Amino acid sequence: MNEVSEAVAVLRKKTKYVPEIGLILGSGLGDIAEDIAEADRIPYHLLPHFPEPTVRGHKGQFVVGMLEGATVMAMQGRYHHYEGYSLKQVAFPVTVMRALGIKKLIVTNAAGGVNTKFRPGDLMIITDHINMLGDSPLVGPNDENAGPRFPDMSAAYDPVLIDLAKRSAGSLGIGIREGTYLATSGPQYETPAEIRMMRILGADAVGMSTVPEVIAANHGGMKVLGISCITNLASGMLNKPLAHAEVIETANQVKEDFIQLVKKLIRDIEA
Repeated sequence: MNEVSEAVAVLRKKTKYVPEIGLILGSGLGDIAEDIAEADRIPYHLLPHFPEPTVRGHKGQFVVGMLEGATVMAMQGRYHHYEGYSLKQVAFPVTVMRALGIKKLIVTNAAGGVNTKFRPGDLMIITDHINMLGDSPLVGPNDENAGPRFPDMSAAYDPVLIDLAKRSAGSLGIGIREGTYLATSGPQYETPAEIRMMRILGADAVGMSTVPEVIAANHGGMKVLGISCITNLASGMLNKPLAHAEVIETANQVKEDFIQLVKKLIRDIEA
């Protein structure tokens, strides 16, 4: 918590805003941060205890300002376990957001479709997740001021925000999926056999992020909404190899729907 306090102190010197809503923007989905008005842009490398993201499509900065009448703090780029960071490091920005007073978090990602009914370009509201990272950001000593030793995860994704997201999408005429997100460590894509296993386990989408941040957010009492952009069908579902370029390309194709949905959600949350 000393590291959190140090990061918060620097952030408060670099922005006049007191953010209400946090956004984590996944691969290819960072453009919404460009619509944040009168924004303060704070590169992670200027903050204590923040490493530099290394993945293409992740700029590596906080963008703090006004979006649809709300004060927001967006992570334009995130950390991943496969970059060599511990899950505690991956979740550290969320802990900092919570210490700044943020109580609602919208977390997004690019994901592979495991559900055979899904198609590239679908947006999926995350209703639950499966942690196959083999670890938790909460392992180690617990500070009871930050959250309980054994946090409840029975509603990791807030039902009220899920219902709001479905209604927001409906009002915009955007088709929406719902499902369970499964997280693996990566960075290799899954084998066809692993995808078959995940389908049996009940996964609808698979990716390499999100779960550590959501665990940390729940630990700190934050309300979470998760949205996956299904950028490709998972291994073995099509007769072609998987590539990160396809992930970015599909995210770019659907980003307008994604941006409109997130903006509508923020307006509805504020209302």
